[in-house]
Amino acid sequence: MNYDFIQTRCLSKKGAEQIYKQEWDAVCYQVGGKMFALVGANAEGRAIISVKHAPQEGEKLREKYSDIVHGYYLNKTHWSSVFLDGSVPENVLKRMLDDSYELIFNALSKKVQNEILSN
Repeated sequence: MNYDFIQTRCLSKKGAEQIYKQEWDAVCYQVGGKMFALVGANAEGRAIISVKHAPQEGEKLREKYSDIVHGYYLNKTHWSSVFLDGSVPENVLKRMLDDSYELIFNALSKKVQNEILSN
């Protein structure tokens, strides 16, 4: 599957920033200083993207798609990782990115949300 849209989709979100984490050899997308997506590789070198979700949503996705697994080096209840060489439909990954951003944005203080929205 071709997931070339990831960077564009993440950076299209209001207040989103891209940061390279050298110590992780991964690209982090964040809003208000909080991560909502992380693109890197697992220990075997397979490319992955990790996103946050509601616990019950993560369970459903992992049951339905074998290329969605518990978050790699992240909280296994609230994060899932998607193998980028797998077969997860593009629309599913796009929804996961959107949902992750919304979860993180909504958890920010109202002051920070307002600052982001006013820029």
